[in-house]
Amino acid sequence: MTLTQMTLNKLKFFGEMNYKNMLDFTNCNLGKVIVHQVGNKTNDEDIVLSKSLLETNDSRLRELLIKYFLYSFSNTEFYSFSFSNEDFKLNPLYQFATSIFSNQNDFEDVSKSIAKHLYEISLHPQIKSGDLFLSSFSNIEINGKLVNGFGIFKSENRQPFLKLNKKSNDFVLNYEDGINIDKLDKGCLVLDLDKENGYQVCVIDKSSKSVETQYWKDRFLNVKPAKDDYHQTNQFLSITKQFVTKQLAEDSEVTKTDQIDFLNRSVGYFKTHDTFNKQEFEKEVFADGNIIESFRKFDQSYRQENNVELSDDFEISAQAVKKQARIFKSVLKLDKNFHIYIHGNRELIEQGIDENGRKYYKIYYEEES
Repeated sequence: MTLTQMTLNKLKFFGEMNYKNMLDFTNCNLGKVIVHQVGNKTNDEDIVLSKSLLETNDSRLRELLIKYFLYSFSNTEFYSFSFSNEDFKLNPLYQFATSIFSNQNDFEDVSKSIAKHLYEISLHPQIKSGDLFLSSFSNIEINGKLVNGFGIFKSENRQPFLKLNKKSNDFVLNYEDGINIDKLDKGCLVLDLDKENGYQVCVIDKSSKSVETQYWKDRFLNVKPAKDDYHQTNQFLSITKQFVTKQLAEDSEVTKTDQIDFLNRSVGYFKTHDTFNKQEFEKEVFADGNIIESFRKFDQSYRQENNVELSDDFEISAQAVKKQARIFKSVLKLDKNFHIYIHGNRELIEQGIDENGRKYYKIYYEEES
């Protein structure tokens, strides 16, 4: 099987999964590609602008570029361009994307403007210099519709790789520094879709999560989560997790086992329902009236403090549930001796203290495997 077949089959697999807004790159075409070098202005590093487009006629090179640029976006959250006063049309990246979608002849000039914009905001000394690739795409499929796309990708980390050459009956081993096509450091894919709301934008950022280095998404792109099913599902699960692990322990005497049970029931609700209803969720997950009232106060306070707008009824995104389920911990850690994984019936585990003051858990089960 060729690289093309393997790459496209894998991308098609993601596209065929039953997730709303899932991207399918199976029939995607790579358009113009250019690269600039962007240093850190504060560290007196330069910016080097390319004079021409990259030559990408080689079919294998195009396959590798599509894999490097797009593979990470197969399963991702959607954003839209924003701005400080909520007028997204003032966002420079929104204006740059509009220029490229309107006229491909502007591609080179706009790419240089984007590189300069990134250079001007790369002020924190920890921001790494790197190679900035910009590319246009066509035939990206989303919800059965083919759209054009525009991508910005920054490679900040070069990695050594070995190169083995054969000369006659001997071999020569060398090494070079290059870009790992399986690891995109930073990326932004703008779809020519929903222009009137700031476009649909996907973002990748594999760097440090510290405030000082969050320049890519916040300062450079200036995006906010799109108000879609993914965002609604993701946010509500996040609110629930924070309530159970933080607020609930302060409001009432709940054990770690109870907390894990609430988390499991929360994820279970989202996995077994197609649509979300807040009152139904509260009743099925928390049941107790006092806990429900506490959750409602926490939910309201969280939304106000974080400027989050959520509906009490929405379609559940299986994509967001899968992502959040990974961080909902169902592990009960006992000293350094035992880890108990709790996945189901809370009634099958009991907690107690023996006559010597030692704490214990009693677990009931039917089969051992």
